[in-house]
Amino acid sequence: MTLPVEETIVKKTERFAALTTALLVILGFIQIIMGATISKSVALTANGIDCIGDGFVSGIVWIGLRFFRKPADHKFHFGYFKIENLASMAASVVMFILAGYIIFRSYNQLINPHPVELPLIGAEIALLAAAIALGLGFYKYRMSRRYLLKSAKLEAFNTVKDGTASFLTVVALLAASQGFIIADAIVGFIIAGIIMTIGFAAIKESSYMLVDACDTECIQRGQSLKDIAEGVEGVQKAYMVRLRRAGPVLQGEIEIQVEGEMTVRELETLRGKIFQVVQNQYPEIERLIVTAKPFDNS
Repeated sequence: MTLPVEETIVKKTERFAALTTALLVILGFIQIIMGATISKSVALTANGIDCIGDGFVSGIVWIGLRFFRKPADHKFHFGYFKIENLASMAASVVMFILAGYIIFRSYNQLINPHPVELPLIGAEIALLAAAIALGLGFYKYRMSRRYLLKSAKLEAFNTVKDGTASFLTVVALLAASQGFIIADAIVGFIIAGIIMTIGFAAIKESSYMLVDACDTECIQRGQSLKDIAEGVEGVQKAYMVRLRRAGPVLQGEIEIQVEGEMTVRELETLRGKIFQVVQNQYPEIERLIVTAKPFDNS
């Protein structure tokens, strides 16, 4: 059975996560050193911390993808798909911790402002970080949408967010060079807010998957599966569709009614037809359990 995410695609995404980790950590350290010792800029320091945090998020996603490739075994009967969701939640927790620290630093700069040194040099560094992060982020977002990798989607959003934060840092440093020192603290608060917003969204989505919640898209998909099953010759009625997402794939159950005289061999052939039609239309459905009951006219 072919999964929607092939081995080569997972490896490619894994390599990108590792590359992003290295780049963001390097850029983060450069900005922290520049912001804390030379420029004295809270926004630049915060953006450096954010870069390192994003690198850590990419590292967590990389670990999650390593587990994602493991096949099902005697302990994890349905595979390791949900490790990806755990990785997303762990990444979100890291994002919240970093946001809290940035808020603390920004508040101190707001009540006790100090001038920013060499703001134009800091702006050039932040601009380079913005260009690299935005380029990587948009590319990974296209990959995540095409191959249904939720943790890679979180990492893509996180990288785009980092690029946006770096661009805001450029604006803050340019404003500070013109004497608007308060912009340094304001951008720090904005960066923290962006981090927390994405973190909340990621935790919400991952939590829904871990508790097998069915959202609007899942409900619509279930109705579509019911219609598909009832369109297969031999199925009198279909009902009780249950779906749950596990990483990039969907697993489900459906009950159908068939003629009571149908043999086991005929029923097995019918199940194969239903699954083939379903997977042709929805290739992300990795498993579909079809339960049959005798048709009752009443």
